[in-house]
Amino acid sequence: MKLTRAALVLAAGAMAPALLLSTPSFAAAPAAVPAAASVDSDTENAVAIAKILADPASGKAVKREANKALSGTPADRVAFLATGFAKAQDEDNRVAIAKILFANPATGKAVNREANKALNGTPADRVAFLTTGLRLAQAEDDRVDVARILARPGISDALRAAAEKALNGTPEELRYFITVGQYQV
Repeated sequence: MKLTRAALVLAAGAMAPALLLSTPSFAAAPAAVPAAASVDSDTENAVAIAKILADPASGKAVKREANKALSGTPADRVAFLATGFAKAQDEDNRVAIAKILFANPATGKAVNREANKALNGTPADRVAFLTTGLRLAQAEDDRVDVARILARPGISDALRAAAEKALNGTPEELRYFITVGQYQV
């Protein structure tokens, strides 16, 4: 953790009780209130960015842009939270989809089709692919693989029964059968 980030987290932790438990000062001049509000909001922005950095699901692009924002001006932090975070997350999503496509040369047709559709689509398409689309596309490919197993001549009755059970099951059961179950029968 960078020294500036550690100092920021410590400062935010030390200031949080004072900010949360203090009563508002009614004697303050009106001009001082907006200045204090901007400091408070910048601190809140910095804390929000620190939480994003602490999230283990944050990818390289998100971490890179969040660190830039923390090291920058208050306007940089506002810009990161307004649009930069979403752009960096989309970059990380693109990388994740590319890894799915190219990490395994035996990736099935449905996964290839849906991954390419997501890469060519919108940021929402990429999120949808990573949250549910990959699972469904993998299930489609697994169903094809199970059908190929069933089409083989001379398969055992036990393997046939297990394959048919997998076809009627969930996507997770299909995946388990393809990766493990077919070899245990």
